[in-house]
Amino acid sequence: MQQFFKAMLNIILFGPPGSGKGTQAALLAEEYELKHISTGDLLRVQLEAGTPLGLEARKFMDAGALVPDEVVIEMIATVLRDFSSEVNGFIFDGFPRTVAQAEALDELMGKHQLDISKVLSLQVSEEELTQRILERGKTSGRSDDRDEATVRKRIQEYENKTAPVAAFYEAQGKLTLIEGEGNIDSITDALCVAISI
Repeated sequence: MQQFFKAMLNIILFGPPGSGKGTQAALLAEEYELKHISTGDLLRVQLEAGTPLGLEARKFMDAGALVPDEVVIEMIATVLRDFSSEVNGFIFDGFPRTVAQAEALDELMGKHQLDISKVLSLQVSEEELTQRILERGKTSGRSDDRDEATVRKRIQEYENKTAPVAAFYEAQGKLTLIEGEGNIDSITDALCVAISI
């Protein structure tokens, strides 16, 4: 049976720590009237509201464990259900991070008659990322933004885990690489051009 997908713009914005994806996702969300989905933000909202999902996530966090994919996907399902009729689409910021998450997201989108339109990957050199994060560390208050060895390890971990995710979407013909170095406006312009193609 053929599925008919709603004509919405659903974007995944990829990028290593320090690539500016949070900044760009917020700008694109405003430009195209998309709902910005950051799993970190979703988690905070659920925790603060004390929802059943938030309480479930808290159990794992208190034990020092990562919140399981099923819980994160369920949080995303809630947003899709609540906002699908109100926005032009969704922009996923830093999710999915693994192929298993990508497969789960595709399945979830299909249940809502939605599809991922584009996957935009910000390309930034390790040296540039390291300098950006160390600079950010002077004001961010995050201890993991101030230690160069830790920063480089985070970047390497990102590359190891998300390279297969990029390949997953490339196989679907949805991946576009975007030069992520330069000023914010020029990067936003490049993203908008990629979206319009």
